[in-house]
Amino acid sequence: MKCNLFAVLLILVGLVPASMAPAHAVHSDSSLIDGFEKTVFGSEYSGFVLSSQYVRKFQQPVRFHVKANGFGKRKADVTRFLRRLSGLIKGLDVEIVSDAAKANFVVHIVRRRDYGRTVRDEVFSGRDVTIRGRCMVRAVFSRRGISRSDAVIVADEGDALFQRCMVEEILQGLGPLNDDRSLKASMFNDATNFTSFRRFDRILLNMLYDPRIRAGASKRAVVPLLPEVVRDVKRRIYR
Repeated sequence: MKCNLFAVLLILVGLVPASMAPAHAVHSDSSLIDGFEKTVFGSEYSGFVLSSQYVRKFQQPVRFHVKANGFGKRKADVTRFLRRLSGLIKGLDVEIVSDAAKANFVVHIVRRRDYGRTVRDEVFSGRDVTIRGRCMVRAVFSRRGISRSDAVIVADEGDALFQRCMVEEILQGLGPLNDDRSLKASMFNDATNFTSFRRFDRILLNMLYDPRIRAGASKRAVVPLLPEVVRDVKRRIYR
């Protein structure tokens, strides 16, 4: 594959204690626009991307496949979360498929002992990569949009880590690929310990999948649209 045809981003999660923000706070337009700019543009691990200063999102329906490796209850939890996404994120078209070959977003549920092998062999096709983090997502994208995401979620190290990884990695695989420690109300911040899809992040995803925000659009083109987009999304979600 030619490097100028796509970019790859690896997002890793490490959980550390942090103070909890109110789950149902009314967030200001400015804080949400700031969160959007920090998560949608920029890259946490710049060595994995050629350029990150454009919008990354799925332009086509997202076809999820869940590989559970024997974790039946965990698979049910992930499947339930995935089925909710279309109702929570306007503009996102979600389908769950049984055939991995038909999927463009694969969720791998694994034991810790299988984490490194899964990342190396199933996500990166045997390439020599440094294994980081307690869970991860990889997205392959170009200015035409995200073409493929893989999330690897560890299932045997407790409910808190599993829930955190499930929500964060799946959501980040949809496009807001950057983490930022200044985002106190967001899961896209390794210094928080949130384990659910919070309102702040839901608004960011709804902004991203608003039809006015197009895959491949530059930050310069998108920023003038954000005040109107965030007002429309907040009006819909807060009603």
